[in-house]
Order: sequence, then C-alpha cells, then structure tokens
Amino acid sequence: MANVCDYVKWRGDITLEQSKFNEIDNLILSRFSYFPFDEIIKENEVVTIKELSERFKKQDISKLPILWKDDIDLFPLMGKSERFGTLLATKYINKIDPEQEKQFSAITVLMPDDTIFVSYRGTDNTIVGWKEDLNMSFKSHIASQISAKKYLEIIAKEYPDKRIRIGGHSKGGNIAVYAATFAPKEIKDRIINVYNNDGPGFCDDVIETPEYQDMIKKVHTYIPQSSVIGRLMNHREKYTVVESVQKGIMQHDLYSWQVIGTEFVTLEEVTNGSEFVDKTIKNWLENVEPEKREQVIDVVFDILNTTDAQTMKEIKSNWFSNARTMMTSYKNIDNETKDMIWKAVGELLKSAKNNIFEDFPKLPEKEQKRMLIYIVSSEGFSII
Repeated sequence: MANVCDYVKWRGDITLEQSKFNEIDNLILSRFSYFPFDEIIKENEVVTIKELSERFKKQDISKLPILWKDDIDLFPLMGKSERFGTLLATKYINKIDPEQEKQFSAITVLMPDDTIFVSYRGTDNTIVGWKEDLNMSFKSHIASQISAKKYLEIIAKEYPDKRIRIGGHSKGGNIAVYAATFAPKEIKDRIINVYNNDGPGFCDDVIETPEYQDMIKKVHTYIPQSSVIGRLMNHREKYTVVESVQKGIMQHDLYSWQVIGTEFVTLEEVTNGSEFVDKTIKNWLENVEPEKREQVIDVVFDILNTTDAQTMKEIKSNWFSNARTMMTSYKNIDNETKDMIWKAVGELLKSAKNNIFEDFPKLPEKEQKRMLIYIVSSEGFSII
C-alpha cells in the first residue's frame, strides 16, 4: 500500500506537462496550505516550492506549528521533485481573529497548464479554529468562509486569464466549496473543479440555494471509509470513498489514504460506523435548536479560554493546571446554564442510543460485532 509521500517518491520525476493533473495532486496541494509558511514567504512574494522547502529545512522544526509529522517529509519531497518543485507559490495569508472567531489561511499555486490552484487550510491547533468549526452547527456563514470567497476574488482578479482549481482538506474543503459557490459568475465560469477532501457540509440555508445546486457538478468530494468529519452537516454532491489504513476518526489523516498510480484506492461504501455517526449527529442537530447549540458551544469555549491558552497543544502541555482552572470555571456557572449543557449532552446520547437499537438488530452477527468494536473505539468516543 502507498500514500501521498510514496506517490511523490515514485512519480515525482514526471512533470505535470508529461502527466496531467490528477486527484492525488489535488490532495497534495490541498495539504500544501497547512505547511508553516509564516517565516519563509511574504504575502505577495512569488517563489518556487523548491525554494520554500529549502527555507523550511533551515528552520528549527521543533519550534514550528507542525500539525502532522508527515508534513515534515512531504514538504521536502515536493521541493526535490520535478512535478512540484518548479511550481510557483504566492499570496500566502494566515489570519487568526478571536473577536471574529476566525481562523483562515490560504496559498495559491501557479500551474504549468496556465491554471492556478487555490489551496485552503483546514482547522489548525488554535482554540479559535476549533470554535469556528463548531460554529458551523448553528451558522450558515462563518467568518473563514466569507474570507475564502474574498480571497478567491482577489486571486481571480490578479490572474484574470487563468482557469482555476480550488481545494482543501477538512474545513479547508468546506470553505473551498463555499468560495466557489458564492463567487461572481465570471469567476465561476473559470473554475475547472473544486476538491473537498473529507470536509464537512453545510446548513440547509446554503444547500438549498441555486448557487450551491449549480456548483455541485464541479465538486469532487473524497472521504475515507469510516469518515466522521466529511459526513458532518449536509451534502448533496456525490462522494468517492477512499481506503484508509487508520482506524476510526484517525482516518481523517490524509497520509493514511491509499493510492495506486495516479488514483485513490477506492471502496464501494462507507462503514456502518460512519453511517451511525452521521445519523446520530443529524438527529442531534434536529432535536437541539440552533440557539441552544450556540449557547452550549459558547459556554464550553468560555471555560477553555479561562486557561489563557491559545492552542489545544498548550492546554494539553499543562493539563493538570488547566484542568483545575476549567473545573473552577465550570463550578462558577449558574445552575440554569449547567442544566442546558447537560440537556444538550443528553440529547446526543439519546440519539446515539436510539440509532444503536434501531439499526443493531438488522445487522448480521459479524456486522454487530464490528459495530460494538466501533462504538468503543476512539471514533465512537470522539462523538459520544
């Protein structure tokens, strides 16, 4: 089995002129926006990926905000390859705004076929980023989606003669679809494809718009077989199921996705566990009003913010002290708010229980065993 790093090792000597852009290239360039560019590229600088990778290697990697350790391997591999090394990157932006509850980052890659690839970063390790993710459960339009649309308009104006591909992983996939959906018509006409790699969907307010219905024919969505993140909210587009070698929610790690040649290794359908999570979350959203979801999420993040930590990593690194601070904060919450939180949690557990008893008896014995393993796995506990 092979992943995207193996793809670059095996096919990195084949240029994009020799072998056209494919779905694996999409995943690699969608991941590209996650790399820590803040100290190695200026916003309006145009520089090759090879040069960026050389600058990256000169940094103290232990001090960089690396989300996944495999990024440390992929970036230099891209830089050394004929396929990616000569591509030009530009217009890097990375904005964290606690007041707007926005975490937004993007970079644009100039391609040899006279196109551009706009890559949107998904959620980073900041508390603001996680809060914005959960805002999707009660907001039709979040701050990073609006920023993604504005960014696309700026890039399209900067390169008026180039056709456009857009992509992202996780939240990056969601905002890629959003930006394309609500872009002006003259930009939409230039869009070749939009790639959503295991990104969440949207509220009904977005799904039901004619703009979304018109754009989904250009959207390519990829999810692993036990997808959780990519099943959240509502989707109308078709999706391709990619084989992952990880378990449960860890399949969100795109380095676990399997590739063969220029294509993903695909499966016919998602697992029963993924269907269980999808149904449970959708039932919970139906039973808890948006206003209540917002209140619960705000309270939870108010508690997190009492630690003064900026990232989830900072909370974990001083866990015992931060846990005491959060427990004290929770104790100071009024009883009415506590009841509201636990009622929301209760609705989620109720939804999970109902789905188990509804679907479990219908399954063959072998599938029942798999479901039980799934429920007590990291994926099940991540939701329940």
